[in-house]
Amino acid sequence: VQLQASGGGFVLPGGSLRLACSASGASGNYGTIGWFRQAPGKEREGISGIHRSYARKFYSSSVKGRFTVSRDSAGNTFFLQMDNLKPEDSAVYYCAASPYSLITSTWSQRTQYTYWGQGTLVTVSS
Repeated sequence: VQLQASGGGFVLPGGSLRLACSASGASGNYGTIGWFRQAPGKEREGISGIHRSYARKFYSSSVKGRFTVSRDSAGNTFFLQMDNLKPEDSAVYYCAASPYSLITSTWSQRTQYTYWGQGTLVTVSS
């Protein structure tokens, strides 16, 4: 599975960005797409996830209510709509694919994901 993340950029606090993750390769090889981010000097954290087939969605407490994860009808492109962005949201954002349909207790664990995209930088600053 190859993943390509895009859509990052510079935005003012309170602004919005929409990230996209295009997945190609054997469609049966991934059950969950996760969104992670890593700020300088910090560990990579899971912020959102979605099942490829059943559209179950997950959010971390830091983004719930501000970010929305979705997918296209084919289940090959995944989106992360980020609204009301804050400076602390600045990070490199990654999408990742897990072969499993993950659950609430596991979706944010990096070790559950086999394939990773290259990352896209989001900068929120005034």
